[in-house]
Amino acid sequence: MKADVLLGLQWGDEGKGKVVDVLTPNYDIIARFQGGPNAGHTLEFEGKKYVLRSIPSGIFQNGRVNVIGNGVVLDPILFMEEAKALEDSGIPLKKLLKISKKAHLILPTHRLLDAANEKAKGGAKIGTTGKGIGPTYTDKISRNGLRLGESLSDNFRTKYELARDKHIKQLISMGENPDVSELEKQWFDAIEYLKSFELIDSEFFINKSLKEGKSLLCEGAQGTLLDVDFGSYPFVTSSNTVTAGACTGLGLAPNRIGDVYGIFKAYCTRVGSGPFPTELFDETGKKIRDLGHEYGAVTGRERRCGWIDLVALKYAIMINGVTKLIMMKSDVLDSFDEIKACVAYEVNGERIVDFPYSIEEASIKPVYVTLPGWKTDLTKMKTEDELPTAFRNYIQFLEKELETPISIVSIGPDRTQTIIRDK
Repeated sequence: MKADVLLGLQWGDEGKGKVVDVLTPNYDIIARFQGGPNAGHTLEFEGKKYVLRSIPSGIFQNGRVNVIGNGVVLDPILFMEEAKALEDSGIPLKKLLKISKKAHLILPTHRLLDAANEKAKGGAKIGTTGKGIGPTYTDKISRNGLRLGESLSDNFRTKYELARDKHIKQLISMGENPDVSELEKQWFDAIEYLKSFELIDSEFFINKSLKEGKSLLCEGAQGTLLDVDFGSYPFVTSSNTVTAGACTGLGLAPNRIGDVYGIFKAYCTRVGSGPFPTELFDETGKKIRDLGHEYGAVTGRERRCGWIDLVALKYAIMINGVTKLIMMKSDVLDSFDEIKACVAYEVNGERIVDFPYSIEEASIKPVYVTLPGWKTDLTKMKTEDELPTAFRNYIQFLEKELETPISIVSIGPDRTQTIIRDK
């Protein structure tokens, strides 16, 4: 069996949670491969709304095994809050969820370092969620991290205190006066709760499952343009959000990757700081934000909105080896007379179609193609045949430009508001 990958192609917030939930019935195992509680995967069904931060979005389909992989960083306190809420809603979490021993732990001091680092940047802030993700990955790369498997050893508290004291020295040198005594108690209580789950060597579990013929969907967090290598650096996240991240974040060999589902919105959004060539600062941008309820699932922050950027999207498709596209939030554009799509950038009078090294240049101007809007409520439609001609033309235009088929179209937040095109 091959492992399929599902990930975002823009700046995150594309709607991965809903799509994982929709696709989960086709898979035996759903595995998160990177990121931490800065992710906010929103799912809506049966009149209820759920936001998952660390737990894979396949958790609501009973009988499916869910795995938190080694590439994920875990905050025990936030994990416990999220997990207990799911248990209270009737999800048999301990039966369905397995966690990699190699996942790195977010310490209380990581959160403080995150805030202090952002404060020190002043006007050059990255726009971090403040969850301690960056400092945790920093410790991981510098070989100072604390992994979940360490919690099973007798000297775990000693290892924790060494890491904590090092962080406190850093914070004091930055002019902070840290006090983690209350958080520390909660953190150790949460560690005990984490240990009540099945902690596994996830790379063996994943590969043995594939060998046994079981199907696997790898769930990414954030989006390609936030990848630490290929995104709009330095305004990026701290992990590899691309298909290659599924290999390192789960222990998969590249030849085990099958289909790659790339998710994008019918328009574009971004949270926090960083360049955004197609951003709209007018009433159109505000209208998209209001109709799309574009506010961060974890932070509640207002999302910046703009037209779809096909230069960036083609780049993301190339980097990830996308085989199937999934378009989200098509219904948000239902009332627009015209829809615009950026097909090139103009830089210092020169037209370019390859995503440049830096998109921070003020001289970058998006080159738009204008298409007629469909002026139709898509949300009640059940089949592709019902879709209006102008909307079908928009899909065909995107498929031609992107040279990749759009296999799923989302026309509303509920799992039932989904048109499957490649049956």
